[in-house]
Amino acid sequence: MARALALYTLVTSLGLLHASTASAFSWDFTSTPKQCQNLSLSISGSGSPPYSVLVIPFGASPLPNNTEVRRIFQVQFNGSSTSFQLAYPTDSQFVAVVSDSTGFGSGGTSVAATVQSSSDSSCYNSSIEVSPAFAFSIVPANQIVECSQTRIWWDPADVQGTPSFQGVIPGGQSFSIPESNFSTVAEEGYGFTWTPSVRIGTTLLLVGGDNRGPGTGGSGLYIVSQGSTQDCLNSNSPSSTPGSPAGGSYPTSTNGAGTGGSGSGSSPSSSSSHTNVGAIVGGVIGGVCGFLAALALVGLVIWRRRRTHPKARPVDLLNGPSEEDGGNENSGGEQLPRYYEPEPFVLPEPYTPSVPTMSEVGGTAVAGAAARRPGTPSAMSTTNTRKSAAPPSLRPVNIVQHEDAGPPEEQVQEEQEPETVELPPAYTNLKPRREGGSSSPSPPAAEAQASS
Repeated sequence: MARALALYTLVTSLGLLHASTASAFSWDFTSTPKQCQNLSLSISGSGSPPYSVLVIPFGASPLPNNTEVRRIFQVQFNGSSTSFQLAYPTDSQFVAVVSDSTGFGSGGTSVAATVQSSSDSSCYNSSIEVSPAFAFSIVPANQIVECSQTRIWWDPADVQGTPSFQGVIPGGQSFSIPESNFSTVAEEGYGFTWTPSVRIGTTLLLVGGDNRGPGTGGSGLYIVSQGSTQDCLNSNSPSSTPGSPAGGSYPTSTNGAGTGGSGSGSSPSSSSSHTNVGAIVGGVIGGVCGFLAALALVGLVIWRRRRTHPKARPVDLLNGPSEEDGGNENSGGEQLPRYYEPEPFVLPEPYTPSVPTMSEVGGTAVAGAAARRPGTPSAMSTTNTRKSAAPPSLRPVNIVQHEDAGPPEEQVQEEQEPETVELPPAYTNLKPRREGGSSSPSPPAAEAQASS
């Protein structure tokens, strides 16, 4: 039931439901539906009297605990207008079907109208719930399927005469349900089978009555669901079709907003009311504008936050600020705070007191130290002794200076004269002297001549 009401409200809000009839007359409410007040309507065109208006409650009761005090009732009249008391509570809804002698629903069906408030509440008792004179049921339960057989059944002991049933489509084409082949089925009572040639998605009120009048069996609200076939549909199949609903202008919501009808009559409040379509369109436009405004506001907040809290930049301890970042401290770029800038560590200049470290021996200066650190005052320039503070302890420092190999040696040109190197004799041919003298070598000739 809740699903059916939600779907119907959506469809009627978009203005897709209406009364489309081939009748030569139309009708309009000439007063605003109010609690316990008279409701008037008028007929225009060439209808066939007598006329009748069938008023059917729609939706849940607005009273506490959903106490239902509304009854289905019918008013018949012969003239071009009628007036009757609307014994419905404030904020409740109803659907009106106007007919003439040509058939049920020939004048069209209104959409769900909303009852407005009044100071009179004497027409109903909110503590007593009403109920129909008899009850009917359908199979399959709680659903009507397009082009699929539906069995309508009841208890024969509760009815007077032969029951009759009508299909009421709010804002559309209402019709009488054909009855034939009555039968009794176990656990389903007495009834007949009906194939609904109603299009899928149509909101349908199934109203039952007997000889006591239409609506004495109550009503049920259904949404036609999809069946396995659509062979039963034709151009004359009842449905909700585009157009203006019957009844003129009348409130369809609790705030008094109304709907525009096809009739010439209008209610006194029609000049200050708006159609549901206008309200829906305005709501959609307002929602879109609100969404865009919220999106723009979020974007502005994010932009201001980024501007107020700039992204932290990494600190480069090895390289200074680049030219892209501003180049120097006076540029307009983002600079690190002064206490974040790295400074090189410089070894402080040690202080060494002047002490005698050398003496002169034979005019030659003998150094008392093999090496000194750069910048240390020379001790050769003085032999005086002066008092000073104790020298600070210094750690030894080794200074190593590396030299390169120098330029490559020049290649010796081939045309240069080779250099002669003279070496002393190697004395490699000396032999030990033998005894007897035979083995001694003879002296050279020059020595022999000298001896002679």
